Amino acid sequence: MTPRAEPPSSTDLLIDAIQRLALADSLDDVVEIVRVTARELTGADGATFVLRDGEQCYYVDENAVSPLWSGMRFPLEACVSGWAMLHRQTAVIEDIYADERVLHEAYRPTFVKSLAMVPIRSMDPIGAIGNYWAERHVATESEIRLLQALADSTSVALAHVQVRQQLEQRVHLESELSRLSETDELTGLYNRRGFWTRAAARLAAHPGGVVAYLDLDGLKELNDTHGHAVGDATIRAVAGALLNVAGPDDVVARLGGDEFAVFLCRWADGLDALRDRLAAEVTGAGGSASIGLAAVESAEELTVDALVARADALMYADKQLRSARRAAGGPAPARRPRSDHAAR
Repeated sequence: MTPRAEPPSSTDLLIDAIQRLALADSLDDVVEIVRVTARELTGADGATFVLRDGEQCYYVDENAVSPLWSGMRFPLEACVSGWAMLHRQTAVIEDIYADERVLHEAYRPTFVKSLAMVPIRSMDPIGAIGNYWAERHVATESEIRLLQALADSTSVALAHVQVRQQLEQRVHLESELSRLSETDELTGLYNRRGFWTRAAARLAAHPGGVVAYLDLDGLKELNDTHGHAVGDATIRAVAGALLNVAGPDDVVARLGGDEFAVFLCRWADGLDALRDRLAAEVTGAGGSASIGLAAVESAEELTVDALVARADALMYADKQLRSARRAAGGPAPARRPRSDHAAR
């Protein structure tokens, strides 16, 4: 016959709990380890995990033969867990109905006859661990030492969880601040800073990229005639249209006012086709734009500054040509005002 495995000793259970607490990533992890281990260490009929919440004791969770107070709160002055925290002492109570520290009304519906409560952290307790027995029982010194060792490890684990959460919050905040510093508030596209940063990284990886520089025509007149709400709606619509042209690795930005820039990592159909596509998308969004396109032609243009400068110059030349055509009686670029509803 295979010999029956011996059940783990209290020391083994404590060591295992301490090791798991050292790896705990969240309060839920800590609570689950403690509520189970606390009961196993002493063979109690129930165990609770209590945290101090201002001037109240919050019974976070429990492990018991029948329900106790999970999720409930009591004043610190009115319960044994609060007494243990306020006095920074362990409470060992053989008969709960003979002890004035016990809130008897809260215990009458339960199985509890005896209890032991140890504070979590001795100098400035932040919680407590309770053990409960259905028959009269006086917790031994050995049981109290085990529970206190568990409480001390719990204190360290909670501190680690708090530091981890603070670091994660800081990383998230810094990431959000960085995102906001590179984002155009009106359109959600990259702003000038974001464009230069992202386009430089893309250009380094895709030296055959193309920069498109666009300037919306007649935005001031549109604002003066129909109001800034309509002008803003058109800007947002154009932003969405430019995203239709861009791929997942491309960079689309509103550089400010009525100016946009797009860095395309690759464009296989030629610059004329790209100009036509951009013009069609902008027209479909209710606007018109002067457009300049610059692809890398030399090693000197392997910078965003150089490509943007040439695309800007070509855009300005396009604007002058379009203006001259209008002055000569040519058709003005079509534009239809867009409401906020239409922009969406």
